[in-house]
Amino acid sequence: MKTPEEKLIRRNKYCFGLGTVGRDMFYAFEANALLYFLAHILSLPIKQFAAVSLVLSVMRIFDALNDPITGLIVENVNTRWGKYKPCIVLGGLISMVFFLVLYGNVGTGWTFVIVFGVAYFFWDVSYGLNDIAYWTLLPSLTTDQKQRESYGAFARICANIGMYIVMVGWQPITSAMGNTPKAWFTVALVISGLYMLFLLFPILGVKEHKNFVEKKERTSLKDMWNALTGNDQLMWTTLSMALFMIGYCTTTGFAPDYMKYIYGDINMYAVLAGVCGVAQLSALLIFPAVSKNRSRRQLYSFSTILVIVGYGVFFFADHSIALIAAAAVIIFVGQAFIQLLMLMFLADTIEYGQWKMGRRTESITFSIQPLINKIGGALSTALISGSIIIAGIKSADSDVAAESIDASGQLIIKIAMFAVPLVFIVAGYIIYLKKYRISEEFYSQILQDLKDRGEMKEDAI
Repeated sequence: MKTPEEKLIRRNKYCFGLGTVGRDMFYAFEANALLYFLAHILSLPIKQFAAVSLVLSVMRIFDALNDPITGLIVENVNTRWGKYKPCIVLGGLISMVFFLVLYGNVGTGWTFVIVFGVAYFFWDVSYGLNDIAYWTLLPSLTTDQKQRESYGAFARICANIGMYIVMVGWQPITSAMGNTPKAWFTVALVISGLYMLFLLFPILGVKEHKNFVEKKERTSLKDMWNALTGNDQLMWTTLSMALFMIGYCTTTGFAPDYMKYIYGDINMYAVLAGVCGVAQLSALLIFPAVSKNRSRRQLYSFSTILVIVGYGVFFFADHSIALIAAAAVIIFVGQAFIQLLMLMFLADTIEYGQWKMGRRTESITFSIQPLINKIGGALSTALISGSIIIAGIKSADSDVAAESIDASGQLIIKIAMFAVPLVFIVAGYIIYLKKYRISEEFYSQILQDLKDRGEMKEDAI
């Protein structure tokens, strides 16, 4: 029979993980389909399409810089329900409202651009509040590295299930519904409902561990700045993660255009998304077993090699669905490992920052994750939008996207989808090798030092 502690560990793992299903469905529809909606469904004139693309890039960067402020707000929340759950609920409700505005086709002409820009800003800010509070729950559940990996792996499995339900489903579902703005709004409405439904799992089911001695003083702007800039391992992790996310978001964002303009059949995008989903889910399922007797550095090196090989195969795949599928499997197994490892790197910098500076700032530290995602999304959006225009998919001669492009346009898409992202991903790996030093042994020493200083409870898990 399981002990109460074992039951709590199990409940926390599953309730925390299940909450990510709806969240990643919600985020994936924005990240992977919104630009396609703007370019192909609304048939915006090229000037307004360029303006909306610029809005997406600028707003993502601006809001990314605001994420540490959001982390500071979460850090200072103190309610009978804790600091994280109220922010998860509030951020979820507000982001749902503005998400529906994004797909509501509100206004025409330049009025649409203005309304869209305002709605996107508030969607981004509120989803950031939800995201920071949500992922800050993870390090509050356990300090055991392997247990964190188990929690994180299951959460990423659930997140990928949600993400790939949308990535595989949005194109055939919206097409079957007529590919009209109304059809897209209906899909957005259903996804919003699932987003809120799955949030009930962490809200009602997760219970935090009180591993650390609580300090009552509020965190100030100066404390926030010191927590970020004084934590050198957090800064290097941030740079490495940002470079990886730029590459990752660019590649995934190009996928619909690749299948339409290079492979030659947009309907096969759902197949590609399905292959990627199976690959990532399989990688996350085997991660605990693979990582059991291997260091994180070894896993990161192996994963990066997989990504490099996969990109090379994909670049020359063109009309071969077998090569496309093989390349996708190789890439997304490697990327799944890297994304999970980076989540663990980020979590461990919390204890490192407390050990180095004497203050524990979970939410401020985890505000880096949405910051990175938004910067990666912003720069990838700019790269994708620019490439679409240069390649001839969008032109000043027509409000609608081209049905085909020439060989030079195809080469532009391939370089922007594979060669450029690979440079970013490899650069992030090199920075990790050179600068990240929180090894398993060092982390254990950090925890022992915190216990010796009275900042961590002796029976912490």
